[in-house]
Amino acid sequence: MPTPDFVLSLREKIGHDLLWLPGVTAVVLNDQQRVLLVRRADNGRWTLITGMLEPGEEPAAGTLREVTEETGVTAEIEHLIHVGSHGPITFPNHDQCSFLNVAFSCRYVSGQERVNDDESIDVGWFALDRLPVLSERHTLLLNLALAADGVPSFER
Repeated sequence: MPTPDFVLSLREKIGHDLLWLPGVTAVVLNDQQRVLLVRRADNGRWTLITGMLEPGEEPAAGTLREVTEETGVTAEIEHLIHVGSHGPITFPNHDQCSFLNVAFSCRYVSGQERVNDDESIDVGWFALDRLPVLSERHTLLLNLALAADGVPSFER
């Protein structure tokens, strides 16, 4: 999904200035303990599934929406694993954003993984011992999902 309409409307008013936005991250694992990753179209990096919430959207529902929109996979939420800030990030178009990010561990339910939007160029399941390079933040979130016990992590 392209940039949400509410962000485009804000950008018309403020240009590329820093925006504080609500974001979500999904760590989707299947029964073989493989993790679902997407390869971003904008920078070619492999990542967990991420996205922005629409105004008023619940974080868990938005997370599952992002998983389906980006990968064609249906998942279910298992645990809230992390709440924290991320950024600032400068995107290739020079827009600047920081995110309040809510991350969930999710369990695969159904669907064949595929590139399902224009944000990704590849989608795949990866064994934990055969992961592509992930950012430090995404590695942390994956490790939190693997150890999830129902108590989310956050900066104190």
